[in-house]
Amino acid sequence: MDKPVGMFDRDYEWSALTRFITDPQPGATLGVVSGRRRQGKTFLLDAACRAAGGFYFGATEAADAESLRRISASLTDHVHPATPFHFANWAEAVDALLALGAERPVPVVIDEFPYLVRANPELPSVIQEALRPLREQRTASRTRLLLCGSALSFMGRLLSGGAPLRGRAGLELVVRPLDHRLAAEFWGITDPHLALKVHAVVGGTPAYRREFARNDAPNGPDDFDDWVVRTVLNPETPLFREARYLLAEEPDLRDTALYLSVLAAVADGNATRGGMAGYLERKATDIAHPINVLEDAGLLHRDADVFRDNRPTYRIAEPLIGFYHAVMRPVWDQLERPGSAARVWQASRRRYISNVLGPHFEQVCRDWSLHHADPDLIGGLPARVGHGVVHDPKTRTGHEVDAAVIGIADGTKTPLLAIGEAKWNDTIGIAHIERLRHIRDLIIAAGRYDTTDTRLLFFSGAGFNDKARAAADSSPDIQLIDLPTLYGQT
Repeated sequence: MDKPVGMFDRDYEWSALTRFITDPQPGATLGVVSGRRRQGKTFLLDAACRAAGGFYFGATEAADAESLRRISASLTDHVHPATPFHFANWAEAVDALLALGAERPVPVVIDEFPYLVRANPELPSVIQEALRPLREQRTASRTRLLLCGSALSFMGRLLSGGAPLRGRAGLELVVRPLDHRLAAEFWGITDPHLALKVHAVVGGTPAYRREFARNDAPNGPDDFDDWVVRTVLNPETPLFREARYLLAEEPDLRDTALYLSVLAAVADGNATRGGMAGYLERKATDIAHPINVLEDAGLLHRDADVFRDNRPTYRIAEPLIGFYHAVMRPVWDQLERPGSAARVWQASRRRYISNVLGPHFEQVCRDWSLHHADPDLIGGLPARVGHGVVHDPKTRTGHEVDAAVIGIADGTKTPLLAIGEAKWNDTIGIAHIERLRHIRDLIIAAGRYDTTDTRLLFFSGAGFNDKARAAADSSPDIQLIDLPTLYGQT
C-alpha cells in the first residue's frame, strides 16, 4: 500500500494499517482506530480503503433503520450485486461485509462507529458473534474490519473489561495529534520561538491549518499577533467556536456548564482537585465525576506528582481548549462583536503568556525529555517524565520541579536521571542553578530515588547568561536546552 502523496507524516499509522490490512493469514480480523476529532482518521482510513480496494462506510447520527438502509445502499454501489442489498438487521450486514474478503484480504471501515451503537447498543455483541472462532463466515473470510470513532470515552470501553469485543481485536491504533516538531513542519514554521507560540494555541491538530484556518499561517514572528486576531479570535472562522464544539460533541458530557467550569478552573491555574473545588465553590467529592469524564474523553490529563503520592495535578490536553478558557471565554461577548478582536487580544496577551504559553512550554520540555532527548544528555533512557513539588522541612515550603526524568528501575531504588526547570520569559542565570541544586539536595535527603547521577536540566525560551553558560561548561551535570534544541535544529 503506497501512502498518498498529500498525506503529511502518519508514517507509523500507515505502516500499522498496512501490516493489518495486507496480513495474508486466513480468517476475518478486527481492528479499532480511535483519536480525538480533526486528527485525520477519516482521511487515513479512506485512503487505506482506496489503496487496497476496500469498502468505507461513514456512519451518521441516525435511527437504526436508516443506518441499515444507508449501508445497504453503499454496499450495493460498491459490489454491484444481481439484486440490491436490503439488510433486515446488523447480523446480515456484518456477514455481507465478511463476504467481501472471500478471495483476498480486504479492508472494511465503519467510521464513527459510536453513532451506530448509540442507536443499537447490541451492535458490538453482533460483531462479537460474527467473529466467533470456527464460525464459517469468519474462517472463510479475510476481511479486515476496522471500527473507528472519535468519542474516546466510548472507544476506550469498547475493548475493556467485560465488553463484548474484548480480546477480539488484532489492532488497536490511536491517531494522536502531531507533536511540537511535526506541527512546526506541518505549519511551515522554521522559527522555533514562533512555532511554540503557535503550538500553544492550536496544538498539533492537522485540520486546524488546512480546513479551519484555510492554510493561513503566520508569515513570521512579527505576524503572530495579527494571525491570532484574524484566525482564532475571528468570529468568521471555524476556529473561533471550535473549542466549544469539541466539548459538545462528546456523548458522555451532559451537564456542559459544569464541565466548562472545571476546564475554566484548570485554565485559571487551579490544577488540583482542591483548587478546582475551591474555584467552583463545591466539595471535592462533587467534582470527582466530571473530572473522570473529562479524563475519559481525552480533554483533561492527570499528572501524578513524582515526589508526593496521591497529589495529582491536572492539565487541559487540547491546547485550543486551554486557549479558549484562558483568553476567549472571559470576554466572549466582546469577541462576538466584529472588529473587537485586536483590542481584546492586546488586553489578553499577558494572560496568554502566563496561563497558556508558560505552562505549555513546560509540557513541551517534558515531552522532549521523554521522546526526543539523547539518553546520554539526560543520563539514561527515561521510563517517564513528570513534575512535582519537593518539600523543604527547614523552611516548611514546597519547591516546584518543572521536569523530573525517572529512569528504569534496576535495583532497590528507581533512578532519578534528571530534574529540570523551564522558564519561557526568564533568562537562566546562576540563581536558577543554585535553586535547582538545593532542590536536588532535598531529594537526596528524602531518599526516595537513586540520585547518584541526577543531572540538572535548564530550559529557556529567553536564553542563558554568561554565568549560567560558564557553570554548564565546568559542570557536566548541568545541561542548558534552548528552543532550537527542543526543535531539533542543533
